[in-house]
Amino acid sequence: MADTRATAAVGSLVVVLLLGALAVQAGYVPTPWADQYGEATVTIADEDGERLAVVQAEVADTRHERYTGLSEHTSLEPGRGMLFVYNEADDRTYVMRNMSFGIDIVYVDADNRITEIHEARAPGPNENGESMQYPGYGQYVLEVPKGYMAEHNVTEGDRITIEYNE
Repeated sequence: MADTRATAAVGSLVVVLLLGALAVQAGYVPTPWADQYGEATVTIADEDGERLAVVQAEVADTRHERYTGLSEHTSLEPGRGMLFVYNEADDRTYVMRNMSFGIDIVYVDADNRITEIHEARAPGPNENGESMQYPGYGQYVLEVPKGYMAEHNVTEGDRITIEYNE
C-alpha cells in the first residue's frame, strides 16, 4: 500500500513538472530564472538609408510578454520602446489594454519594412483600452511614445534594423 502511494505521488509530481515545462515553453508562463525582457537597438532608416531614429527597446518574444506589453509601465521615455517579435508575419491587432499613456504602434513585415503606423491615445477614465483596436500586418511590432514616429519623419515604407543586445 505504501508503494502504491509513493508511485502515485511520484507520478503526480512528474505530471505537474511536465505541465509546468510545457507552459513555460509555450510562453504562457515566463521562465522564473530569466529576465522578463531582453533588449534590442532598433534603427529606423528611410528608403535612401538615411537614419531617422534609434530606439532602445525591450524585447517581448513570449506569449506572456506580448500579452502584457507596456501595460505595466507608467510612462515611456523618448528613444525607448518595446519590440514585439513573432515567428512570422501575419495580420495582427493591438489594443491599449490597461495603458496609462499614448503610444505609436508600428507594424513591420518580415523584410523589415514598416507597413503601418498608428498613433494610439491612452484610454479615458471609463475605458480599459480593450476596445481600442489598431490592426496591421507584421512579424514585428514596435511601440514607442505617441508622436515619436511623426517627430522623426518615419513613414510607412521605411525600414528597421534590429541589433539584439546581449
